[in-house]
Amino acid sequence: MSEAPFLHAESDSVRFWVPIGADWVGAIISRRTLHHRFRPQAEGEDPLETYQAHEREIHDAVRRRVAAGSREPVMLREYDLRTEPST
Repeated sequence: MSEAPFLHAESDSVRFWVPIGADWVGAIISRRTLHHRFRPQAEGEDPLETYQAHEREIHDAVRRRVAAGSREPVMLREYDLRTEPST
């Protein structure tokens, strides 16, 4: 099941699906998490636009969470989107 990502008004979150193997995994990321992680200086940004601009990084975070045992729906937090320090 794959639908276009959408803003779920009641939870103020973007809901989307990520292909993992032969399955599609549902996931959620809040407007607040998108704002703080990707556009902390912006005002009034569109969460769907932010999601689309960073889709690869967000989908990779969902895949990491699923690999670690998370079940659907995967709720991403700011912590899940941290960048690993380079060595």
